[in-house]
Amino acid sequence: MTYKTFKVEIENHIAVVSFNRPEKANCLNQTAWEELQKVFEDIDENPEVRVAILTGEGKHFCAGIDISMLTDTVQHTSIKCEGRRREAFLKGTGRLQQNVTAIEKCRKPVIAAIHKACVGGAIDIVTACDMRYATADSYFSIKEIDWALVADLGTLQRLPKIINPSIAAELAYTGRKFDAAEAKEIGLIGQVFEDKEQMMQHVLGIAATIASKSPLCIRGTKQMLLYTRDHSVEEALNYQVLWNAAMIYSDDLKEAAMSNMQRKKPVFNN
Repeated sequence: MTYKTFKVEIENHIAVVSFNRPEKANCLNQTAWEELQKVFEDIDENPEVRVAILTGEGKHFCAGIDISMLTDTVQHTSIKCEGRRREAFLKGTGRLQQNVTAIEKCRKPVIAAIHKACVGGAIDIVTACDMRYATADSYFSIKEIDWALVADLGTLQRLPKIINPSIAAELAYTGRKFDAAEAKEIGLIGQVFEDKEQMMQHVLGIAATIASKSPLCIRGTKQMLLYTRDHSVEEALNYQVLWNAAMIYSDDLKEAAMSNMQRKKPVFNN
């Protein structure tokens, strides 16, 4: 897996994915947005990967969208027809939304490991992840409002389902910066660490635990959690029954049962 704006390392069924534009505070240009989708589609299809960690090279996690790209997206100055200009904006923004949604669609759990800046488009990205952890020096901001924009890549859709909707509204309306301690208090992140090294050690431990479980059931659990988020309890229960009816008689179930009886660690196929 080779990319221009990401570094991907795979070991022991864990993919560590790093934003790799440290000289730009890991701001995402057009290539980076497109590669974001490609990275997680590749991880989804790679049987060797069971869980992914998303982090950043250099001083910051991710400072959001590259401003030069934002200007081009809003203006589309080369298109003279007003209707076609708006059509291009609609298509371009929809594509960016899909770039982020690829994280959510990836069947493998994705853990965000955040240090320093996590602003603007980076909030869109981490809200599409399954779990989030941060260093004590991390800071967050739904920055779009300060550019006279409505955040449109997922923050306003996903954040109110992660934290209290009233708090999400305040953060979206004000664009104010908040730190890791507050992010933990409101439920955006699970735990705060002194530094990146300590955080990565902890997150790699969680990833290793996930990677040791039945890959089939981990993928099914992610699918159920996402389905439940967007449906009623009754609908989700019905979907759960259908999934189990289709998947329950797996080799993983036999391996887990035998291993429990023999008091040994189960070994699952990819």
